[in-house]
Amino acid sequence: IERLARFPVELTLTTNGMLPDEFLDTFLKAGIRSLNVSMDSLRPNLFLSITKRDYGERVRRNILLLLDAGMHVKINTVVMRGVNDHEVPDFIELTRHLPLHVRFIEFMPFDGNHWEHEKVVPAAELLERIARDFSFVKLHDGVHDTAKKFTVLNHAGTFALISTMSAHFCSGCNRLRLTADGKMKNCLFSQNETDLLSPLRNGLDVEPLIRDCLNQKARELGGQLQPDYHKIDAETLKNRSMIAIGG
Repeated sequence: IERLARFPVELTLTTNGMLPDEFLDTFLKAGIRSLNVSMDSLRPNLFLSITKRDYGERVRRNILLLLDAGMHVKINTVVMRGVNDHEVPDFIELTRHLPLHVRFIEFMPFDGNHWEHEKVVPAAELLERIARDFSFVKLHDGVHDTAKKFTVLNHAGTFALISTMSAHFCSGCNRLRLTADGKMKNCLFSQNETDLLSPLRNGLDVEPLIRDCLNQKARELGGQLQPDYHKIDAETLKNRSMIAIGG
């Protein structure tokens, strides 16, 4: 990370929020000024049920710690019908006094996550629900943004919707992912991966491999998913779990 910080790039890490209190000085030294915190529930019992760890309050304290340090903090919340969708207003309420940026992500199919299309809460439906409790305005989205951003009037923070399943944004997506074991994926849902680590360790030029990986990118949804998420058979997908993809 310190070596990457020498380049003119914006460095961001995604964390489960358990250890930022131990690494805050390291983050600041390395030039990291933005963190994404994965958090699917604000309620201790549900947090424990989803994550299998009883660290909900610790994560909340670390979020406040990061804000106090001047960090740009996003909260990534995967919304699942019948599980945590009732908490959406609670997450938005966090943005009233805190400069947090909450991103509601549609439930996506990955290996081992027990995905069912019935659990997906489409972004349009979610926005209708939010409108019952809050008055909000649309914010500007960049050309390659994957999130549609909003802010509630007079709130310090913002919220956004990532509509991967119900209204994909493949035509404007410019994301590439490098896994922790050195494989490049040209899409979150791609079946194929390009090994960069082995050639790099052997002193080979990896740029042609990166370009070839990009050229193989499918038109939409990794070439595996149906545009109509109701027709997706999660059992037929060949991919890693999200925690194994990382990136």
